[in-house]
Amino acid sequence: MRDFSQNSIDLNGKGILVTGGTGSFGRRFIRTVLDRFDPKRVVIYSRDELKQFEMEQELPVSKHRSLRYFIGDVRDRDRLRMAMRGIDIVIHAAALKHVPAAEYNPTECIHTNVIGAENIIHAAIESGVEKVLALSTDKAANPINLYGASKLAADKLFIAGNSLSATEGTRFAVVRYGNVVGSRGSVVPLFKKLVANGETELPITDERMTRFWITLQQGVDFVLSSIGPMGGGEIFVPKIPSMKIIDLARCMAPSRKHEIVGIRPGEKLHEVMITEDDGRATRELPDRYVIEPQSLMLEDVSKLWMEFPRVEEGFRYASDNNPEWLDEKAMTKLLDEV
Repeated sequence: MRDFSQNSIDLNGKGILVTGGTGSFGRRFIRTVLDRFDPKRVVIYSRDELKQFEMEQELPVSKHRSLRYFIGDVRDRDRLRMAMRGIDIVIHAAALKHVPAAEYNPTECIHTNVIGAENIIHAAIESGVEKVLALSTDKAANPINLYGASKLAADKLFIAGNSLSATEGTRFAVVRYGNVVGSRGSVVPLFKKLVANGETELPITDERMTRFWITLQQGVDFVLSSIGPMGGGEIFVPKIPSMKIIDLARCMAPSRKHEIVGIRPGEKLHEVMITEDDGRATRELPDRYVIEPQSLMLEDVSKLWMEFPRVEEGFRYASDNNPEWLDEKAMTKLLDEV
């Protein structure tokens, strides 16, 4: 597995705000920042007071004087403006992410993921924020469910935000990666729970199903390594390995049988992070791909990446055609880490 921690930006003396800061990513990101840097201010922005209370027990302000726990919703632009005062860098991780819940509550998904992104953009520009880096998902590429479609719309908004902020204003970019090993809602905790409960069979949607895999720390390090070089308008995609879901099940519970339950509505057989259409604007770096902005107003950003080669014609980065795969030993190591 690649190490993305080598090129992280220096955040000493910076004001940082993390939306969705009490989530899995936010907690690990903030811990990493406090361990590695001496920031001026770190604002944890989220709407769940219980999660903020619990996080403050782990990371008390009395011990970490730069921390600020700020209750607020990304739907509230005025509250975002207030939270962004004195902030240099915004990491936007807040989202409604549960696919079935988004299908059943479409307006809630749109209000948070799309209108929330618009609010972030306007609040950041008006507050003089230097850079905004938004977390996206592989489900935003050729989306087939509302969650993916809402994140694609958010990605488009953030890229267009660079045109709204003018040449010397706030810069916006996006990172896109796959399944986080062991995160809430992923298949790993589900399999662990079923094994612990003594279930003799594990549910498999399809024997052919594949997914990209990344650890939580790798995701944090990838974000940190993307803030510095971003010019505004890029989508950064890490090179990470794939694995079949059925092989993951064999790795976690070799003695368990499998029950094929079929693909659920809104679920893909294989995930895509770069489509063939995006491939025409994609350059390859040693540890990642960069999808350049396809706007004439952001042509100068493309010049930042000219030293790196374009991918070949017809390139598509998907979990089934990935050149890098996890074997049982490598996945076992990842599971031990999380």
